[in-house]
Formats: sequence, C-alpha cells, structure tokens
Amino acid sequence: LGAALGHFNYVVPPAYRGPAVVTVHDLSFESDPKLMGRRDRLVFRTFVPRSARRAERVLAVSERTKRDLVEHYLIPEERIVVTPNGVDPIFQPNGSAPSGPPYALFVGGIQPRKDPVTAIEALARVDGDLRLVLVGDEKRGGDELRSAIRQLGLERRVELAGYVEHEGLASLYRGAACLVFPSRYEGFGLPVLEAMASGTPVVATTAGAVPEVAGGAAVLVEPGDPEALAEGMRKALGDRERLVAAGLERARRFTWEKTARRTLEVYRELL
Repeated sequence: LGAALGHFNYVVPPAYRGPAVVTVHDLSFESDPKLMGRRDRLVFRTFVPRSARRAERVLAVSERTKRDLVEHYLIPEERIVVTPNGVDPIFQPNGSAPSGPPYALFVGGIQPRKDPVTAIEALARVDGDLRLVLVGDEKRGGDELRSAIRQLGLERRVELAGYVEHEGLASLYRGAACLVFPSRYEGFGLPVLEAMASGTPVVATTAGAVPEVAGGAAVLVEPGDPEALAEGMRKALGDRERLVAAGLERARRFTWEKTARRTLEVYRELL
C-alpha cells in the first residue's frame, strides 16, 4: 500500500517492506512455553522475535514486557517504548449490578495460563454462600475445569458464563464481592484495572506484570496456590472499603487517551 509507517500487533507481515512499529503484549510463550499450545507457540516463537528485531520501535504494554524483550530478544532498550493499556470508561462504580447471593468474579479465557482451576479450588476452601462466576471464552482446559467443579461438588456454586458483552461485564464487575485473578503469567492484566475502576476489590497473583499494574491496590498471592488464593479472597472481603478506595485511585492513572498520545509521539518520531 505504500504506507509511510505500519503499526502491527506482535507480527510484522513478512511481505511488508516499510518502516514498522510492533506492539508486544507479553512473551508468555517464551517465559513458560507450557502455557500455550504447540502450534501457536511455534508461530509466535518464529515470527515475534523477527518482527521485534526489524521494527523501528517496539511498544510494550508494561515494564515487565519491556524487560522480557531485552532479556529474550536482546532488543536495545532505546527502541522499546512502554505504552500501558487504558480502562474503558464503561467500567465505573455507578450503574446496574446483579442481585442475589454474593459472588466472586473470574474474567479471562478458559485456558491454563489464566488458571481457572486454581480459582475453583480456592472457592472450595472459602466457607459460606460465596459463588464464583467465570466469564471468558473456552480455549483450552474446559474439560479439566468441569472435572474440578464436579470433583469438589461445586456445581451449585459455580457459573460458567462464557463470553459477556461489555455492558454485561461492567454490571458483573460492579456486583462482584471481589475479582479473582489467578493468572500464571500476564504482560499486563487488564481485568485487574477494570475491576478496580468498577469499585471491586481485587485478589490476584504476583505473576508477570500484575504487581506493576496493581500498584499495591490489590491483595497479591503466589500463582498456583489455591490455599493462598482462598486466604486472599478472605482478606479482600474483610478489607473491602480500603481496597475499593485504593483501586479506584489506581485505575484513574490508566486511560486510553494517554496510551494514544504516547503512541502518536512514537509515530511522529519516526515520520
């Protein structure tokens, strides 16, 4: 097309010959290959390093992803610009919310990297009527998840909601007792900020960029530990007022306007 500059997500098309910017969200396929299927891992490990090395600038969504790019691909730091994600204004504390028994909320694809099974195992350790609503497309691990639900006898306490549109998701965030985010690796962790912006306490892991994004406004536990996650849920429920206030303040720092402005600055540097 003769573009003056091309901006791509993860991979610069091999046939493209012009100046390029590439955004990289995370390098989970390098840090823990087991978290991605073999075919996808092969594609990402072949094309992402080539794209990052040939691009004039690499946009990383977090400082953690920037460090990973330097460590794994030896990209010079001066060619990497951190452009954090923003929070959609639809996620805010005022608005409709579901009624009924209290529930914790899981948001993310049903796959090993997001580790919904640990969320199920943690729920089994939390006494009371607390339910768990899981929102996200089923990718890999659905059978394992359903097996865990059956084995723990949690059929009445767990709801697999599948994909939910933004308006419905915003409502679910507002009504949740807490967000449970047991991810094993994140280049950013947008649900953490979406929940905070909605006035919902967050329990998350220390995986990847999550501590960077949460900024001390969430309860953080080690990944893959259902007992620690259950204890984190109890802490979040017991310290709700403080976590809500801290989360709202933290989420205000992340806007798509700031992301767009920084991205535009990169374009101007290159044109």
